[in-house]
Amino acid sequence: MSLEAHAEELASDLGVDKEEVKSDLENLVNYSVPVDEAKQSLRRKYGDGETGGSGPSSKSIGEVTTDDSNVTVTAVVLTSGRRSIQYNGEQHVIREGELADETGRISYTAWDGFDGDLEPGQTVQFGNAGVREWDGHPELNLGDSTDASVVDEPLDIDAEIGGESTLASLEPGDRGVTVEVQVIECERKIIDGRDGETTILSGVLGDESGRLPFTDWEPHDAIEEGASVRIEETFVREFRGAPSVNVSEFSAVTALSTPVEVTEDAPRLTVREAVESGGLFDVELSGNVIEIRDGSGLIERCPECGRVVQNGQCRSHGAVEGEDDLRTKAILDDGTGTVTVILGDELTARVYGGDLDDAREHARDAMDKEVVAERIAEQVVGHEYVVRGSLSVDEYGANLNAETFAEADDDPVERAGALLAEVDT
Repeated sequence: MSLEAHAEELASDLGVDKEEVKSDLENLVNYSVPVDEAKQSLRRKYGDGETGGSGPSSKSIGEVTTDDSNVTVTAVVLTSGRRSIQYNGEQHVIREGELADETGRISYTAWDGFDGDLEPGQTVQFGNAGVREWDGHPELNLGDSTDASVVDEPLDIDAEIGGESTLASLEPGDRGVTVEVQVIECERKIIDGRDGETTILSGVLGDESGRLPFTDWEPHDAIEEGASVRIEETFVREFRGAPSVNVSEFSAVTALSTPVEVTEDAPRLTVREAVESGGLFDVELSGNVIEIRDGSGLIERCPECGRVVQNGQCRSHGAVEGEDDLRTKAILDDGTGTVTVILGDELTARVYGGDLDDAREHARDAMDKEVVAERIAEQVVGHEYVVRGSLSVDEYGANLNAETFAEADDDPVERAGALLAEVDT
């Protein structure tokens, strides 16, 4: 059934104007709400066809739930960021951010047609604001049926206004954020965008709290390797389980005269803490290597996509002539949990004790590729390592792509003594 037909059916059932229902339905679907869920939301909003419906109730933010259809709230605008989305071949600019009152915080999306004030620091009463579920939490949807008026009396809120944040504090879903960072890595790329080939910048940002990846979808001149910049009106997405800073055409990028200091250290966590985080871009773990997994040693990769080739077959490109490479998949255990540490060709060559040519010769002499993985296992299994890299967690488990992999140099006797001292106290 087309969106037009869904809107016509809803308008007939609810006894309301079809164009208004269609506009609301398009907004919800455009924001990735499934059609059935969007229709249920609109049935709640318009009173399920009952005469006059039910007017929006005034609530504090802490009282708003996903069961509400439309509400009236008075709140302070914490952040306000713009984002361009495409729907039915047309560009739409929406505003997103966060609101707060004395009882809590809530995210919002302002759609086409909303003409209220959304300046950070303003106290605003939003009448007839729609409510939807987003990432398991209620979110306010502000549209052309939402009334907004600035309130002179300030609210006493326990929240920072303006979106200033450190990198370590960012979470996927944050919007209207401002950061002051140093550009650690920056690469210009050409990708296949929604309008054809598009040039973007990608790399790594850093500050005193940590490091995160970024993408600049509308390359800004001030973003270059080594530069310290202030970036306003960014939004945060999830990339391989970790937050990623996104810079858009609406972001303001200003060069800073004082360099931003960047921490040299990654947070040291237990394996359990790291895995429970859901994913981290830069983390340090330590533990014992207890096993080398299948798929380690001398492997073959697809020349087209770089995936590992099994029996001459690539999952994406079928039968291919694989290219030799080195890789290690090591199981690291620290007593709190396990994680698969993946070493690329350089780190693998280091623990193997030879380069790719050495591994090929070793395998030819033995007439068995497995001897390469066996030697790696002899070198590392049973030893304690400190590893730093990017952690991703999914339904298949936790994997850490290692940047550094070094045998632990601390004294286990001293460590045991320190642990006993903690227990005694």
